[in-house]
Amino acid sequence: MTVAVFDPLRAIRALVDHNVQFVVIGGFAARIWGSPTVTNDLDICYSTLRANIDVLATVLQLLNARPRDFDRSLPFILDARTIALGNSFTLETDAGNLDCLATPAGTEGLLDLERAAREFDLGEGLRVKFASLEDVMRMKLASGRRKDLIELEVLKALRAEREANGEG
Repeated sequence: MTVAVFDPLRAIRALVDHNVQFVVIGGFAARIWGSPTVTNDLDICYSTLRANIDVLATVLQLLNARPRDFDRSLPFILDARTIALGNSFTLETDAGNLDCLATPAGTEGLLDLERAAREFDLGEGLRVKFASLEDVMRMKLASGRRKDLIELEVLKALRAEREANGEG
């Protein structure tokens, strides 16, 4: 099996081009706030409105998404119905690893995260909402995973540095 090169901008471009409602979370969001930690996947929180699930399913099919660490001999259909019945999908795609979460740990979902999300221009007219640094930290703490708790310490130091520099 060939692993796709991690190309988060390709995945983001596909999501934006199809008007998927989402906020970038996880390690990629931490990076935009200044974390030095490198990530190998793109994490998003998506709207669970039916129309959004329909377009998300289309994008995932275009990216040839399939469950990560899943026996390929088993049947799996990644469509709007599957997404509507789930809450969290860890996928591999032609653009690399992509995790899609309806309700990330410590949140109530997209509307919760959009309150403090900030839009960033990633170039070439690609404007994308990213979870706030505080929300990224909240999700890391709530997950309780060792790697997230380690990253939480990095993010706390980053927040202190940003505050000292008047960046808030």
